[in-house]
Amino acid sequence: MTRTLTRGTKLVVASHNKGKVWEINQLIAPYGLEAVSAGALGLEEPEETEPTFEGNAKLKALAAAKGANLPALADDSGLEVECLGGAPGIFSARWAGPQKDFGLAMEKVAHEITARHGWAAPGPRANFISVLCLAWPDGETATFEGRVFGRLVWPTRGGNGFGYDPMFVPDGHDLTFGEMEPAGKYAISHRTRAFDAFRKAVLGDLSAEPVRPNADRDADGLHAAAANISTREELKTFVKYLSADLERRGQPRVNLGTLMVALEDSVGEKSDEPRWRTLAKALLAATEAKQP
Repeated sequence: MTRTLTRGTKLVVASHNKGKVWEINQLIAPYGLEAVSAGALGLEEPEETEPTFEGNAKLKALAAAKGANLPALADDSGLEVECLGGAPGIFSARWAGPQKDFGLAMEKVAHEITARHGWAAPGPRANFISVLCLAWPDGETATFEGRVFGRLVWPTRGGNGFGYDPMFVPDGHDLTFGEMEPAGKYAISHRTRAFDAFRKAVLGDLSAEPVRPNADRDADGLHAAAANISTREELKTFVKYLSADLERRGQPRVNLGTLMVALEDSVGEKSDEPRWRTLAKALLAATEAKQP
């Protein structure tokens, strides 16, 4: 029988990906779980050497649980394209290269499909998969899987979400995950479905409670979005959300001097990072700087 978690339990989210950490936190926060990321604790990311999503999720969760001496929740997820024999699969993040440029990863998927099979309407079949693993410091684990099926489109559409979202249309819908508002995507996403299985097995009788608006949570969301931008459309969407946040805070101005410094620092230190991501980080840094 799977151990259960209680409200107030401190849980490590076993990831350094800010977008993934933020998304998992959105799922667990209503149940009163206190989450901290493996990155914030300075834990190293283990090399993903297993041949399956379940194996890699276990590997990451166990490393974080033992490293922090706390229960840990890890996710391993990816895109499986039917006509590519399930690729990119467990290598989904690696197709994006060392800088996690999913604009390039999506181009690679489209090129591989076109070169092997051509591209015919309504688009090749594919699915997203997420496997969540809850691990305890003593080595006990439990895994939970979720999938969402659909088709791929090219060129990409939309700037919401991250990863391969802008090229994936779930069954029964006309919009890509990149075009959907976050609430619409999360209602049907692979990670939400995996979390639903996790919730039923691990959270027992805990009920979700509304999470009060919190400036720190909003800031975390913006930082997570900026860290995962790969395309121009994602940058445009980010600017829309950033502008709305500035209006809420009554700070409509941007410190242009700080923007220039941030751009110079970002380009100098991370010249191979997707340029849209560099711009987003610089904009965020400028809006967070104190105004003269």
